[in-house]
Amino acid sequence: MPDTFKDLGYAKTDMTRAQRTGSPEAIFGAGKTNEQLVGIFNAFLSDNRAVFATRCSAEQAAFVKAAGLPVSYDETSRILSLVKGEKPHLGGRIAVCTAGTADLPVAEEAAQTAEFLGATVDRFFDVGVAGIHRLFAKIDEIRQADAVIAVAGMEGALAGVVAGLVAVPVIAVPTSVGYGASFHGLSALLTMLNSCAEGVSVVNIDNGFGAAVTACRIVKGKHHD
Repeated sequence: MPDTFKDLGYAKTDMTRAQRTGSPEAIFGAGKTNEQLVGIFNAFLSDNRAVFATRCSAEQAAFVKAAGLPVSYDETSRILSLVKGEKPHLGGRIAVCTAGTADLPVAEEAAQTAEFLGATVDRFFDVGVAGIHRLFAKIDEIRQADAVIAVAGMEGALAGVVAGLVAVPVIAVPTSVGYGASFHGLSALLTMLNSCAEGVSVVNIDNGFGAAVTACRIVKGKHHD
């Protein structure tokens, strides 16, 4: 099926992912050389297709830009994106909540992925359980969303609390933020997996991208039946 991908030797770029799944190709930038990223982005640009890469360093982004590619880079989320044509529009809202400010890189990976895929995103940062009144002050706004992404490190309690207050799916993202016994996010992961509140789905540690794709498919299913 030569028309469905381009064989670059070091990568086979998926040219029909958007048609199959509704989401354009996403590249995991970490571990790739600068030259490989340029080659991959060029493959999509030549085919007039959108693409984005997660976990890209500022050095990688600068190299790709210097190669003349019309990309955008966000330092917080570490997302490098190439937008072609009009962005998709899913017609729904996703709330992205964080327990603390230290969770912002993962939260922005989720938020900006969701926006790239066509969702409207509302951000509610630093509303963790250590000051739960901050969450209560925003809960009416959070309830307007079609899905909620709850991002938390430490003990990871935010997701279960939010799930007990809203009537929509909650996608929980444990982060590696925390001290020694948090075990780089394992503590938060186990808390979220064992949530007493129903309606919580859990993605891997620091996987804001995966949470966003899941949330967007929930929104798409609700608004495009």
